[in-house]
Amino acid sequence: MPDALAPHLPASDLLPRLRTLQDNIASVFLGKPELIRLSLVALLAEGHLLLEDVPGVGKTLLGKAIAKSLACVFNRIQFTPDLLPGDLLGTSIYNQQTQAFTFLPGPIFGQVILADEINRATPRTQSALLEAMSEKQVTIEGQTRKLGPPFLVLATQNPYEFEGTYPLPESQLDRFLVRLKVGYPTRDAERAILTQHRAGEPVDELKAVLTTADVTALQAHTRAVRVEAPVAEYVLDLIQATRTHPEVRLGASTRAALAFYRAVQAFAVLHGRDYAVPDDVKALADGVLSHRIMTKAWDQGGRDDTSAIVREILARTPVPA
Repeated sequence: MPDALAPHLPASDLLPRLRTLQDNIASVFLGKPELIRLSLVALLAEGHLLLEDVPGVGKTLLGKAIAKSLACVFNRIQFTPDLLPGDLLGTSIYNQQTQAFTFLPGPIFGQVILADEINRATPRTQSALLEAMSEKQVTIEGQTRKLGPPFLVLATQNPYEFEGTYPLPESQLDRFLVRLKVGYPTRDAERAILTQHRAGEPVDELKAVLTTADVTALQAHTRAVRVEAPVAEYVLDLIQATRTHPEVRLGASTRAALAFYRAVQAFAVLHGRDYAVPDDVKALADGVLSHRIMTKAWDQGGRDDTSAIVREILARTPVPA
């Protein structure tokens, strides 16, 4: 287990540890190094990650691999239609011996939470996560209880067209820093998966390579990454363009702008830099913005191709020199 990091080490000293984390995840999640890198953006930027795609392409595997690579308190929650808010947050039980109520914390009281198939739960249960994801705390029976640090929600969801799913509300989607579509592996990667899984599930044997102190120190280092004024203005230009696009009904929020800024800082750290560049912004635009905008076509029952709109906005927005 690596020693805890000092909060303000140079990026050159952080890169080997981040590479170890990436390699550890890549040992069981094969063939998608860029997806792993983008997933770790949420961890470094103190945000939350939403993995979306059809069943069986490795969404849960990636979430488990990230969680097991960190020596943090890990809880997995399988979301189902009968899951209640109390099942997430916890409840008070009357103790006859003490003649008092005792609070039993729910699985949300962890540091890394895998919310598996989050959109199979009802909107009422989904909404129980809003305060936790936004403020890293929950209020139960009038008492506020802190979560973490760190506190990271790794959620998976199937496309909303699938049987038994409920669309996530806009307010909850906005609390995910980045949404990634996993996609099918290449043929070579899929062949390696068949071989690797002959003797069991490799992720079950995965060992933690970063401590809680490592994670919080990495997050502190990420917050110190320089984002010069032209890069920050580029972020705001893209945010503003989502609000004025003729095909968009609901553009990116101020929360989205802040998430974008933090994600750019994290992306720079993952590339061994203590400063951000415009290419960081371009690499993250789809993952950070596409789930935060709603098109007018959605209201009319048409295709809600937000990724295409983000790509169009990127193509026409001037890049700072």
